[in-house]
Amino acid sequence: MEIIPAIDMMDGKCVRLVQGKFDRSTVFSDDPVDAAKRWVDEGATRLHLVDLNGSRYGAPQETATVARILKAVDVPVQLGGGIRTLKIAADMIDLGVGRVILGTSAALDYDLAESIFQTLGEGAVLGVDAKDGYVAVKGWEEITDKTAIDFAVQMQKLGAKRIIYTDISRDGMLKGVNVPAMKEMAEAVAIPVIASGGVTGLDDIHKLKALESCGIEGVIAGKALYTGDVELNQAMKIASAN
Repeated sequence: MEIIPAIDMMDGKCVRLVQGKFDRSTVFSDDPVDAAKRWVDEGATRLHLVDLNGSRYGAPQETATVARILKAVDVPVQLGGGIRTLKIAADMIDLGVGRVILGTSAALDYDLAESIFQTLGEGAVLGVDAKDGYVAVKGWEEITDKTAIDFAVQMQKLGAKRIIYTDISRDGMLKGVNVPAMKEMAEAVAIPVIASGGVTGLDDIHKLKALESCGIEGVIAGKALYTGDVELNQAMKIASAN
């Protein structure tokens, strides 16, 4: 199982939001590149980048920062936020991003989602952001009538190769991972699932590691890494244990 540090970017800084709320942000670094270097120096094998204003406004806002991160580190990165056309998705891959994450665009336009999944294959990841089991879109500011499970199953049929599943009620709250929800999602689909939201301590890593056989292949850790509640090297030891 892979531990993937999150770097959330807004206005050129590395921040963390509480439950995706833009008025509840904490700046952890004035330069996201510094955060990227730190996690790679500590052993990260992949980074999870989020363009927060991109998700809010519907088009990438931090492309220059992403380019600087790609130049500064030698591990693959995945990027979400504002990737709502095939051209934008392809442009980000051409920039050097390993995987682009489709959330809102997939939920609102199934034809577009299918086109991107079929064109980019492993280079496109489905982002399922859910609150109380229902899909959230547009920077988590709108809740749809689609259940997370039904949406994921439909997207798998359209060609999604991988899912990042975020419980936004837990995100940034340091209240623990929603393990039952992650297990339900992993068992509902036949593609790998990366868990996101709520990592508080090493106990959460142990709980998700126990779901590896169900299809959980990784976990994204954000706030807990920045506050020191989770040390990356310790989390990676748990994740890589046989």
